[in-house]
Amino acid sequence: MAGVIARYFELDRDRDVDGTAALFTDDAVVVDEGETYRGRNAIRAWRAGPASKYMYTTTILGVSDQGADRQLVTARLDGNFPGGTIVLRHDFTLAGGHIEQLVIAP
Repeated sequence: MAGVIARYFELDRDRDVDGTAALFTDDAVVVDEGETYRGRNAIRAWRAGPASKYMYTTTILGVSDQGADRQLVTARLDGNFPGGTIVLRHDFTLAGGHIEQLVIAP
């Protein structure tokens, strides 16, 4: 797993909103729960709001390279959200050591 992606999951675990946002490019895009967030400020707001609505733990189930600058991480989240457990695919596109795009979907 690329260093910036591993760091993303570490900061997510620690609920570090500013640290997580700093991993993204200035014009990055995140798609989560059908919503699109563009730019580092919108991503910071996503991390502080919708992404922190529930408490959960993340278990990485697999990582696969999708090209030179793209990795797909499959992870199981267990928490206090409806259903309690979900497996999500985190599709990361990287640029210059930062996250340029992240699409999170079942």
